[in-house]
Amino acid sequence: MPTQQNLFSSLAALRRRAVSRAVHRGARWVREAGAVSAERPGPYRFRALGTGTRLAFPQGTVFGEAWIELGDHCIIGQGVTLTAGMMPDLDLGQDTVVRLGNGVVLGRGSHVVAEAPLTIGDDCFFGPGVYVTTTNHSYDDPDVPIGKQWPRSAPVEIGPGSWIGTGAVILPGARLGRNVVVAAGAVVRGEVPDHAVVAGAPARIVRTWDRESGWQPPLRSPAPVPLPEGLTADQLKGLAHLEAAALEQD
Repeated sequence: MPTQQNLFSSLAALRRRAVSRAVHRGARWVREAGAVSAERPGPYRFRALGTGTRLAFPQGTVFGEAWIELGDHCIIGQGVTLTAGMMPDLDLGQDTVVRLGNGVVLGRGSHVVAEAPLTIGDDCFFGPGVYVTTTNHSYDDPDVPIGKQWPRSAPVEIGPGSWIGTGAVILPGARLGRNVVVAAGAVVRGEVPDHAVVAGAPARIVRTWDRESGWQPPLRSPAPVPLPEGLTADQLKGLAHLEAAALEQD
């Protein structure tokens, strides 16, 4: 009897493994087939959809794409909301509303919502769950529900090379300079100069850089050293062993 039980257990395990592999193969096929690119735009008709740009499947809410331009080699993560206008089927005029530069990365679950001009510069990287909007609720009239009052809008600009941390919120009217770092969970409004680090809610500048003084306050750790080009896997392993040996001697 134990022999039969072992046989049945082995067969059941093989069956579960085969089913698991089939499910993962199917899911991978669906993700590939559902991804959006210039070659396979799916149901979307963006004003511009650059070479090498890809919207991962499943996409989040996407509408107003006739007023959205996506540059080359952008990566739009799963579940990203990308909208021009506050609702579908609006006529937003002749000009582009949302413009992403080349090499922009929007982390999964992020939201880019605009009815005023919104520009994200080249090589900007967003962590997951970032929220950027050009429109916010107003509450001027104390007798009218806030959701029924006419909202306020102002353009937003995020300079090239910036990094927006997980869960950050960029509010209407924000203008971020070049290579700005926004800490996770920060709430940003107003102007942020080039090469600044902002954190907090509301966000404030916690570190800046210029050519004369460098980073102020100084960075707590040295900059990482890039690996040499053409480094092989075996050479990389050798470097790791050397580093480990140096640490043991210390």
